[in-house]
Amino acid sequence: MSEERLRAVRDRVRSFPDFPVPGVLFRDISPLLKDPVAFKALIDLLEDHLRASFPRIDVIAGLDSRGFLIGPSLAQRLGVGFVLIRKKGKLPGPTESISYALEYGKGCTEDALSTLQAELEIQSDAVEAGQKVVVVDDLLATGGTMRAACELLVRLKADILECLVVIELKALGGAAKLEAIPFHSLLQYD
Repeated sequence: MSEERLRAVRDRVRSFPDFPVPGVLFRDISPLLKDPVAFKALIDLLEDHLRASFPRIDVIAGLDSRGFLIGPSLAQRLGVGFVLIRKKGKLPGPTESISYALEYGKGCTEDALSTLQAELEIQSDAVEAGQKVVVVDDLLATGGTMRAACELLVRLKADILECLVVIELKALGGAAKLEAIPFHSLLQYD
């Protein structure tokens, strides 16, 4: 991994305290997306990692919504398809759906931490049984969304190679929720 490219990515992540709720330090990738050199460095790093790790990938699955910003560029580079994992009610046709607990993380007030319910969907024909899939998002916090996405792909009998994110908030322990599913992050914050 090129330290210079990684530094270009890291330098374009900014922090906003107390967003979306008090006690949360939000890591914003907007400056990264706006900077074509840094964004290219990001896609280069992700592509290099995947090519070195997996001889065959069939599909990149991106999580709503920031996974949609990274996933298609990565899929294009790898010459593979891209599929959407969306919030409920956003996909046409037959879908698989899953409910999961959504938490904003440590430091929130007790009321804010009370479990919020969210739902994800994937089109029933998005992947074929046995296809090798990498799940992509911008950030892993508590891991609930990524875990739910993986459960949807397992229902479709996909072979999940890895969950891949730009940023991991290590103190929230989200990677542990992924259990035996391989996980990789470019940047880690406590």
